[in-house]
Amino acid sequence: MKRGFHTIMAAQFASSLADNALTVAAIELLRSNQAPAWQVPALAVMFALFYVLLAPFVGAFADAVPKGKVMFVSNSIKVVGCLMMLFGTHPLMSYAVVGLGAAAYSPAKYGILTELLPPSQLVKANGWIEGLTIVSIILGTVLGGQLVGPRIAPMLLGFDFPMIDTGIDTPPEAAISALLGLYVIAALFNLYIPRTEAPLQPLAHSPMTMVNDFSQCNARLWADKLGQISLATTTMFWGVGGNMRIIVFPWAAAALGYSTTQASSLAGVVSIGVAAGAVIASMRMRLDRATGVIPLGVLMGILLIGLNLIRDIWVAVPFLILLGLAGGYLVVPMNALLQHRGHNLMGAGRSIAVQNFNEQACILGLAAFYTGMTKFGLSAFTAIAVFGLLVAGTMTLIWRWHARNCVVDRDEVERLLAIARTDKH
Repeated sequence: MKRGFHTIMAAQFASSLADNALTVAAIELLRSNQAPAWQVPALAVMFALFYVLLAPFVGAFADAVPKGKVMFVSNSIKVVGCLMMLFGTHPLMSYAVVGLGAAAYSPAKYGILTELLPPSQLVKANGWIEGLTIVSIILGTVLGGQLVGPRIAPMLLGFDFPMIDTGIDTPPEAAISALLGLYVIAALFNLYIPRTEAPLQPLAHSPMTMVNDFSQCNARLWADKLGQISLATTTMFWGVGGNMRIIVFPWAAAALGYSTTQASSLAGVVSIGVAAGAVIASMRMRLDRATGVIPLGVLMGILLIGLNLIRDIWVAVPFLILLGLAGGYLVVPMNALLQHRGHNLMGAGRSIAVQNFNEQACILGLAAFYTGMTKFGLSAFTAIAVFGLLVAGTMTLIWRWHARNCVVDRDEVERLLAIARTDKH
């Protein structure tokens, strides 16, 4: 791997670790404030909001400014969101600001990979990035649970500053204050990310020009015979996965009687499987064979439905690892293929912004749906069954869609696969 890749990994790890710990702290903050139950799944809605609203602008921004600088600015926005949550702004509004930082961060984080590395290393690079991200999800979720738990929270609250009343009086507030330091560390790593040789693309002066450009990029990727398949797959994966991070808390409470701290450890179990699947995929898969993993998406849907039958922790742990394993092996090659096609069609930042728009719109729609189900009294079991059927059905359609492309547009598919086999962008 080229110089700078490890700095990108370190920055991503620290930022993602803080993001996932903050999710747990925000959930506990809502619960300690006795907020209505629907506000917990609404966190996913608020986090995804700016990914969708600002997609035409963050991609263009990531292509117009050195990506290390974009990542630094994005982490600084996350710090602002934490401070808002800490000093009285409603958690949903504060979490939306953190989502704004994440929306700006993502096109730079993934876009720099296609600028820094040749196509032959993209699957491997994605395996490392996704694997490290999953490790950060595991540790971040566990860290968040421990920071608000009965052991560490009293220690954090015990810190006093002479003659200064910080107003930090509850475990969630103490956890959020501790996570500010992680975001600062991530921002410092961003300063050492090298500038790539990719030319910067000027930022359009008119917002409508950027919206039109984004619309054309979105249409171009959906029209591409490999881009459309990889985009549809990752959109469904992250749409459901983004909501499952939230659903696992009420599911663990209903099925196993777990608290927030206990459920945070259980949520990390899925991520162990995803990390293992990501690493295995990075070693075994090639870019031109990425579409061969689509059937794993159907398996994921079936496994999700099976989750409703589990009432024992010793059954739940290996089952969740298996679920994560299928997901990790699915998403890494499909993500790499999507980045490759996007970089060829429109440039790194814009292609990741298109990807984020579709994935986060799916998260947003499913989160709004789940929030509505919760508000009307439907259980986490019902939500999991619905999500499982949705994944299995959609991935079956995508599988058939690709099979049809391979027959009807065989020459075009072969041409694109031939490009994927070379190290030419």
